[in-house]
Amino acid sequence: MKKAALFIFFALSTAKLFAQGTLSGDLMMNANFFQRDSAINAANNPLYDQYLSGGEAWLSLRYNYKGFTATVRADAFHNSNLYNPTQALNGFGLGAWSLSKEIQGLTITAGYIYDQIGSGLMFRAYEDRGLLIDNALVGVHLKYKLTDNIYLKAFTGQQKFLFSTYKPIIKGFNAEGDFQLGDKVHIVPGVGALNRTLDQASMDAIVGTINGQDTANRFVPRYNMYAFTAYNTLTVGDFSWYVEGSYKTHESIVKNNKLQDLPGNVVYTTLGYARKGFAVNLTGKRTENYVMRTSPNEVLIRGLMNWQPIVARLRPQRLMARYTPASQDVSELAMGGDVLIAPNDNISITLNYTHINTLADVELYREAYAEVEYRGFDKWILLAGFQWMRYNQELYQVKPLVPIVQSAIPFFEITRRFSSKVSLRTEWEYQFTQQDYGSWIFGLIELTVAPKLSFAVSDMYNTQPGPAALTGSHHYYNIFAAYTKGPHRFTASYVKQVEGINCTGGVCRYEPAFSGIRLGVTSSF
Repeated sequence: MKKAALFIFFALSTAKLFAQGTLSGDLMMNANFFQRDSAINAANNPLYDQYLSGGEAWLSLRYNYKGFTATVRADAFHNSNLYNPTQALNGFGLGAWSLSKEIQGLTITAGYIYDQIGSGLMFRAYEDRGLLIDNALVGVHLKYKLTDNIYLKAFTGQQKFLFSTYKPIIKGFNAEGDFQLGDKVHIVPGVGALNRTLDQASMDAIVGTINGQDTANRFVPRYNMYAFTAYNTLTVGDFSWYVEGSYKTHESIVKNNKLQDLPGNVVYTTLGYARKGFAVNLTGKRTENYVMRTSPNEVLIRGLMNWQPIVARLRPQRLMARYTPASQDVSELAMGGDVLIAPNDNISITLNYTHINTLADVELYREAYAEVEYRGFDKWILLAGFQWMRYNQELYQVKPLVPIVQSAIPFFEITRRFSSKVSLRTEWEYQFTQQDYGSWIFGLIELTVAPKLSFAVSDMYNTQPGPAALTGSHHYYNIFAAYTKGPHRFTASYVKQVEGINCTGGVCRYEPAFSGIRLGVTSSF
């Protein structure tokens, strides 16, 4: 790893001295100052009791010259709570690097590779810093433009984990086309294949687990798993249809708290129609034992080789986001529909329904959602809506014997534009539920002075505490400020956050309670 860092540094330095290429980069830094608050359970772990502060940072550089591309990224974690919000993560080193060259239609890349096949159902190597997911493939990647309409790619490597790699080997192939058929028909078909080979240490751990199971549940595990996928996007006039199906061969997966030798499959599709003033989109997904990990020894977000789309919509509203359902890879049958109606330029109506069960017909999630936005006033924007939801908290949040959460949330937003640069927005939600923490009210006021300044103040209050609110009602304040100048953005916030699902920038995860100050810096050059 140190030799690789020196090599990248040498490549960047010499290229800068002897060539007229382009150098770009970006910086992202976060800092947390933990303020102990035992009343909301933000306490009793090392971050609040001993360390009191921590953060993380990423600095990336990218250099391009005559088809040659070099990238390098330094990662730093110092008492960071990003990986495990109740434990400190420490480390500094080379987070990613790559060298790439395009030669007569063939692009060769070595190092840390981010790519996917199709929608990512079978394979996706990606980074999501909000969840500290960095599933880069560390190896070699080839992409070849066979014709103007057909692309081929192949890769081999190991998946990244922080500053090391998982030991199993991953190999893959993908062929994709892009064809115009007549004036109105366009298709983008593709196929892919993947092979994962376990290392001996991973196999030994699997064998040990199997030997600890009842005799009736023992089997001979396999070193190799193979997966195949086929997909296509069809566009005909105002219609668009995407469909993908994937199958994986027998392998060891965790199901019903034991290892089982099972194949898996998943089918995902979206069908959309849009014209002026009206749009509809239907989504469906069926998943059966489609667990794609570097090995069954990994849990939670560790060792994930793919990404399964979530049929339910990620809601930006704070109270709705508390019960965001995660995609299930063992058993899920999900359907959803969206309708947008805009009779004129001043009114838009959005309707949505989502229905998710297991394949055994166990209820997982229901949502009915409606909102209306009105822009007919000169300087005002009005938005109001309602969500009804049922959420299987026992399965999604692994809380045994708790009932399904049933919630009703009316909400509204009012935006006042004082000028082309200055606006004031207020948002209000009320969540009625008798389960979990009970009922909440949420209010937010946000002032934006474009393009430089943004301020927001919000509060969540537990109006009718439920069975999980053991210490009664509390205020959860959030005071936020942001300053932007050119490519630099600085943020500061004082946060009190209840435990549960929290969504930021489209990223959702389960988090414990938080109390303290958060600072952030992003920059690009």
